[in-house]
Amino acid sequence: MACTPLYEWTGQAPSWPTPTTNPLAWQGKLTDKQRHASNKIIEAIETKQKEQLIHAVCGAGKTEMLFEGIALAIRQHKRVCLTSPRADVIRELLPRFKQAFPTTTITGLYGGSGNNHQTAQLTLATTHQLLRYQGAFDLMIIDELDAFPYHADSSLPFATKRAQKPTSTMIYLTATPRDDLLKRKPPTVFVPIRYHGQPLPVPKPILTYKFSKTTLPKCFWTWYQNRQNPTRQLLIFTATINQAERQRPSLIKKLPDKIIASVHAEDPDRIDKVQQFRNKDIDILLTTTILERGVTFPSVDVAVIDAGHDVFDQAALVQIAGRAGRSPDDPTGEVIFIHDGYTRAIRDSLTAIRQMNKRAGFDQGGYR
Repeated sequence: MACTPLYEWTGQAPSWPTPTTNPLAWQGKLTDKQRHASNKIIEAIETKQKEQLIHAVCGAGKTEMLFEGIALAIRQHKRVCLTSPRADVIRELLPRFKQAFPTTTITGLYGGSGNNHQTAQLTLATTHQLLRYQGAFDLMIIDELDAFPYHADSSLPFATKRAQKPTSTMIYLTATPRDDLLKRKPPTVFVPIRYHGQPLPVPKPILTYKFSKTTLPKCFWTWYQNRQNPTRQLLIFTATINQAERQRPSLIKKLPDKIIASVHAEDPDRIDKVQQFRNKDIDILLTTTILERGVTFPSVDVAVIDAGHDVFDQAALVQIAGRAGRSPDDPTGEVIFIHDGYTRAIRDSLTAIRQMNKRAGFDQGGYR
């Protein structure tokens, strides 16, 4: 606020110890496509390239592509920030990075984290938290930069830019880059295939003529009773908080043997519920778009209720579809878009998914 004093650090910059061994403990193996993207990230860091876009489909393994580049930056005593507009993304990534870089100081910053004054060589933070920094980071990585509210709030790109050093490198990661980024034509690597080598699930649009405020449409139940794998957990996306909460009682009544919960941005138990779903303690989770991206559940089917609603733009629908089929043990999750009118966003999301599968070498039947 204009009436609030703004303090900035003018003392000595933090220094980081030289790693005695490779800071990266991850022992996994990258696919050829992942390796190509990883090499481009390393090249961008080594040459102090201003920016690099990694355009990778949902489930391509973007996090693993970053590991070797970040390890290089750590060995070079650089300070690294991985940022995302969504707190759920930071909460999911934090334990993975602590496991991958066990000897590196790491902190996670997001609303309610309680770590706001910690200093670390590797910082994972929501984009709002970057308002705390000026000229701090040698390497900035933005995961899912097209997610709300980053593209809708001009203060967030401003804060991200201000938090970088003048000689820093910016890495963009997303499955759904927006037109304004593509028009700038940054150096780009496209990864069209998931890490397990299987195609993206192509959603099935289903028309209904009426939505109820308290019950799911008949076409949903027809699909539900005929699912290919009824043992999968189910993510049901709704357009509003009210829909998520009001649909739950009818689901419980109809499926008394299932554990069913709803979650949204204003839910005080949001973190616990997502973890319970990840632990398979919840069978069906009704959610708003807070879980459209950046979270991984190994075996789920996905249903979008009122997919023609304005909140579900093309990027959101592509990302939501990307929650299914993420595990090599179950790469063929089902996705349905239930709508009362076939919108441009639905059409464009289906086209985008089919095009990505085609670029990966799959025909419309899912075969290479």
